[in-house]
Amino acid sequence: MAWVYLLLAGLLEIVWAFSMKQSHGFTRLWPSVITITTMIASFGLLSVAMRSLPLGTAYTIWTGIGAVGAFVVGVLFLGEHLTLMRVGAAVLIVSGLVLMKLSSS
Repeated sequence: MAWVYLLLAGLLEIVWAFSMKQSHGFTRLWPSVITITTMIASFGLLSVAMRSLPLGTAYTIWTGIGAVGAFVVGVLFLGEHLTLMRVGAAVLIVSGLVLMKLSSS
């Protein structure tokens, strides 16, 4: 169940990163509310997952899901540039996440 919590925490990290961008520096109410709410939920789920997962594994996978997810959201919804180097970086992050998962008991 810890892996499910960790996955949900990572997905919420993507949501709060996107809504933080939409808040324009916390000057827009609803994106700011969404940011803070999903941030708290993401941290809460991460902390529950960390009860049974190693710190390094849980934190690395949480930030990796958020980083790659934010990259994808930025490209798909915010018109950010898709370059070979950025895709390569995302592939390396995902490779690291897979290795981290495989190395966990």
